[in-house]
Amino acid sequence: MQNTNLNTTQTAPSGAPSKSSHVDASKRQFLHGGATLGSALLLAGISNTSRAHEPEKKQLPKAGRSPNGSIIGHGDFQYKVDYNWGRLDPHKVPVENSHGLAIDAKGRIIMATDSDVNNFVIYNKDGKLLDAWGTQYPGAHSVKISHENGEDFIYIVDCGWVLDRNRPDNQWKNKWYRQSGFIAKLTIDGKLVYTIGHPVTLGIYTPDMRYQPTDLTVAPNGDLYVTDGYGSDFVIHYDSNGRYIRHWGGTNNADPALNLVNTHGVGVDTRDPNNQHLLVSSRGEQTIKKYSMQGKWLGDIHLPGAYVGGPVFKGEHFYAPVCWSHIDGKMAANSGFITILDKHNRVVSNPGGLAPEYVDGQLQPMQTNYQVFNHCHCVCVDDDENLYVGQWNANQMYPIKLERV
Repeated sequence: MQNTNLNTTQTAPSGAPSKSSHVDASKRQFLHGGATLGSALLLAGISNTSRAHEPEKKQLPKAGRSPNGSIIGHGDFQYKVDYNWGRLDPHKVPVENSHGLAIDAKGRIIMATDSDVNNFVIYNKDGKLLDAWGTQYPGAHSVKISHENGEDFIYIVDCGWVLDRNRPDNQWKNKWYRQSGFIAKLTIDGKLVYTIGHPVTLGIYTPDMRYQPTDLTVAPNGDLYVTDGYGSDFVIHYDSNGRYIRHWGGTNNADPALNLVNTHGVGVDTRDPNNQHLLVSSRGEQTIKKYSMQGKWLGDIHLPGAYVGGPVFKGEHFYAPVCWSHIDGKMAANSGFITILDKHNRVVSNPGGLAPEYVDGQLQPMQTNYQVFNHCHCVCVDDDENLYVGQWNANQMYPIKLERV
């Protein structure tokens, strides 16, 4: 059944939707002029040598100089850059992309990376390494911590973009292949609770539809909302035990406002307890879309110039990573920043970007200042309102800390 109206959000597993016109939001498409991954598959047994990292590079933004110690941001939201906060020995604890960040009840910062040596790197707030573990989540892309009945649990989103262990070299375009992704719930020390696999098993996808999830959020009632941003661009709603409830979005709706394009993040906005709703990134449209908890479209937050990820809430504000700026009519490489919005969903600061400007109430196109970041992919906020920023395709950069000033 084709999803044409969010007021009739799909809920029944019977009558799977027809294949949508898939918007290929592959990572290399953006940075390699549309080049696509080769069709070579992973051949088991050829090599078990780990080549998870290249020789250490100068990890600098496009400006070509270290921003360490600089003050960035605008208005009341300014930060001192601790550029080396998360740096570790790449020969012992390598990263590929610092894809996901979350903070547990003990205040530890948990990073998810798609390294083939360790998928989780655990820091304290001073940047000291506490632990590193896991190779079961090769496409680790997003991590969330949920406090349930007095206990923390990890939700890990594997997006299906995986390092090829038989790669001929470590050039970016030769390193990856794609496969279906999955969701896993873990105890805080990494024991598996359950997994959620391809929606074809539910009858809501057809076998030819890609499933490569990008993010997940846990609602106050325990329900899960998953964005399939590298796959078929649906939001899929499950209960706390991973049982399917409904899905919506995709790229083939009669009303284009209902489409999602490279949906890359999701969060539950609880700032008004009487009006809880979802904010969902439609990154390819430089927009965050608002939905009811049942999937009804409520409106858009347009963020022109910003290819924005999902929201992270702290107090009356939310923070979102911007992977690219839209400059000179195209997605510009190494042009990320962080954007911060207030309770009215107005941008108040762009750390690593130019100051936000409104003209007659309309937000003007935003962009990087090229001084700090390459491609911002995730952000988390501690109790002191310091930010921790992870990046994609940033020369295997470890997380950066932004200390609130």
